[in-house]
Amino acid sequence: MAFGSINDSGRQAPMAEINVVPLVDVMLVLLIIFIITAPLLTHSVKIDLPKTSSEPNLTQPEHIELAIRKDGQLFWNGLPIALEQLSPRFTATVARTPNTELHIRADKQVQYEHVARVMSMGAKAGLARIGFITDPSEQ
Repeated sequence: MAFGSINDSGRQAPMAEINVVPLVDVMLVLLIIFIITAPLLTHSVKIDLPKTSSEPNLTQPEHIELAIRKDGQLFWNGLPIALEQLSPRFTATVARTPNTELHIRADKQVQYEHVARVMSMGAKAGLARIGFITDPSEQ
């Protein structure tokens, strides 16, 4: 333990050392506790699962692929469609299958106004999942 020195005047100087012995004791106790409890946390039940040769059934939700040209012309799954027909078709599709996804394939030169209008119409009709299709080969 460190003690302050006594000056000639009889005053004690303040203690300037940090006593780290209790800190080291606590850390060693915590280390021992973690070493003992760590193997207990990885306890698992060993079971022998049956083996099968079937492939997983991947069900993809129905999706709408909507293309937007530079001039604002719209295509619903490859077929031309007018802007006024979008909202009723979105509503009918969502009524038929609620988890339908909207995939928007917009031209690089298209104005954002056209894309935002289509996204707004889809969201109002109840399409919760809207995504963009991009071409990864162009960089």
